[in-house]
Amino acid sequence: MFMIGIDAHERALDEAGLPPVRAGRHDLRDGFRAAIVTRDLGPLRLTELRTPAGECFRDERSVRDSDGARWQIDLMTHGNARVEQGHATADVGPADLVLIDPARPVRFASTASTHVTMLIPRPALRLSTADADRLTGVRIPGGHGPAALVSTLAREMARSLTGFRTAEAARSAAAVIELTSVALAARLGDVRPAPDEVLRARITAHIEARLADPDLTPAKIAGQHHISVRRLHRLFEDEPLTVAALIRHRRLERCRADLATPGRTVAGVALRWGFPDPAHFSRLFKTVYGYNAVALTSSHRARIVKADRGTPGNDGPHDQQQ
Repeated sequence: MFMIGIDAHERALDEAGLPPVRAGRHDLRDGFRAAIVTRDLGPLRLTELRTPAGECFRDERSVRDSDGARWQIDLMTHGNARVEQGHATADVGPADLVLIDPARPVRFASTASTHVTMLIPRPALRLSTADADRLTGVRIPGGHGPAALVSTLAREMARSLTGFRTAEAARSAAAVIELTSVALAARLGDVRPAPDEVLRARITAHIEARLADPDLTPAKIAGQHHISVRRLHRLFEDEPLTVAALIRHRRLERCRADLATPGRTVAGVALRWGFPDPAHFSRLFKTVYGYNAVALTSSHRARIVKADRGTPGNDGPHDQQQ
């Protein structure tokens, strides 16, 4: 395992064949120091990553055609992370696993951590579309049962996987994949949705797909799902966010991702994601994230200018007003 900086880290991820992610906020006061090691076992690819505290994400523009050929299973070995994909959020700690669809957007936020990523050919796991939708982004506790075996195997294989002949690697990979399938099936039995959960998931997906609609409101959502507004609010009463707060949160997240792309303006991004009043958006953004929305655009402009001049620059809004 070797230490690398942020630009080399992104190149190393690509060279390791991992699904692409884009760097978000990181604490770079002591520099960005990460480590990566990759090993193969037949059709399996295991990559151990050590990263500083921060965030990264994959948006729709980053997804490649080849990413739909595999499933990604992440195992935390040190630290804690939050993984958001689709309608699910997984708060994972050491030994926990989470199934990720590399062909869909995802967001990660973590402490300084170490984790193992296992890439498995999709046909090998035999997951139906419905079961995959229920499992992606869901925490799989790794402290007991078949998930504990997968957790231990993945951690040890990433560190010491050597000396396998071709036939031995193929048979060993098949055993690991089968054990992973058992662990996923066991977790699936725990997450079979009740009718309310199915409806809530459908509504959450509906919201996610229509965030750019400026008329997206609880009343409109309720009408489109043939339920009352009161019923809609009751569906979300035990969730971390109300319906209105969920819409606002996901719009802000989309705005933050877009503002990290050079050439975007605060007013243009805000309007695109349902905030017609730029001043209101700027105040809301500052309240939620603790720094001005313009910090993202200005930090990227500064980085581009420094890159053109051949001068290394810092990356991210942490260098702007906090």
